[in-house]
Amino acid sequence: MSTQDVLRPLLVTGGSVVVTLVLGAAVDLLLRRADARHPETPLWGLLRRCRVPLQWVVLTALLLGTYGQSRLARGHERVVEQGLTLAMLASVGWLVIRIVNVVVEVTFTRYSARSREAARLRRVRTQLTLVQRVVDFSVVVVTVAAMLLTFPQMRAVGTSMLASAGIIGIIAGIAAQSTLGNLFAGLQIAFGDLVRLGDTVVVEGEWGTVEEITLTFLTVRTWDERRYTVPVSYFTSRPFENWSRGGPEITGTVFLQLDHTTPVPALRAHLGEIVEASAHWDHRNWNLVVTDTTPTTIEVRALVTARDADAVWSLRCEVREALIAWLVEHHPYALPRVTTGPGSGPARIDHGHADG
Repeated sequence: MSTQDVLRPLLVTGGSVVVTLVLGAAVDLLLRRADARHPETPLWGLLRRCRVPLQWVVLTALLLGTYGQSRLARGHERVVEQGLTLAMLASVGWLVIRIVNVVVEVTFTRYSARSREAARLRRVRTQLTLVQRVVDFSVVVVTVAAMLLTFPQMRAVGTSMLASAGIIGIIAGIAAQSTLGNLFAGLQIAFGDLVRLGDTVVVEGEWGTVEEITLTFLTVRTWDERRYTVPVSYFTSRPFENWSRGGPEITGTVFLQLDHTTPVPALRAHLGEIVEASAHWDHRNWNLVVTDTTPTTIEVRALVTARDADAVWSLRCEVREALIAWLVEHHPYALPRVTTGPGSGPARIDHGHADG
């Protein structure tokens, strides 16, 4: 083996790596300077995430164009070309996905800077997230298809499959009916504004916050940190409660069973003191009324409002605890009592028999 046969591959491969590293460093430097000059937008800083996939695209493209001159793989040129082509296609797909993610983040950041309405921000974030997932999925499918088409055998198979595309399409449609249904349900949720990220919903009797929405399933985080994972079609085919619809504000109630002698006006006044001192109350409304009565107790309902579902839960617990503590300390007779003494009823009449 001559010296030229050793130096040529080293120069070609090493030169490609050096050019790639220099280009990546130059692009990163330019993006950092642009980010420093324009702090009002995160675009340039986020684009730095694309440096690594960009370097892979450049490196594979350089190697693909120069490997023939290096004479490194004599007799295996076709295999090397195939491998470099696959690597370049994968790198391009990776780069496109990174760019799409950056565009989505920049779009939401700019929109959130103009709008302060929480419900609208959740709706836009949900729509952008699902659009991003659709685009990412499409890029992956196109990339994999392009990689497969680089194999001559796959092109021949693809040509033969076109003849039976109708039958295959019918079979695939039947097999993927549930998946496609969830896919279209996800798009309906995103653009129909049925449910959004951050919404408080009730699923299977449990209330929680929508934590993640994908093309096929939706995750709800309950108040006790459990996760409900349900198909997105659940929210398009069944009735459900969305406590954030129209705004996150919500009204909560506290029911107490008390004695008939309860001083309701004093209890109502004390409820006002409790909500005024609470950090969870949103200063919209509060009230206390007697809603029902039984032979032994009365039902008292305390109504309070809060900024969201989490706050109203905390406020309800706070009100319940404070009212009971106040009654125990100042009016213990108002708590329900169970009578254990003998009852007083009409005197029993003894029907005796007369002496005959």
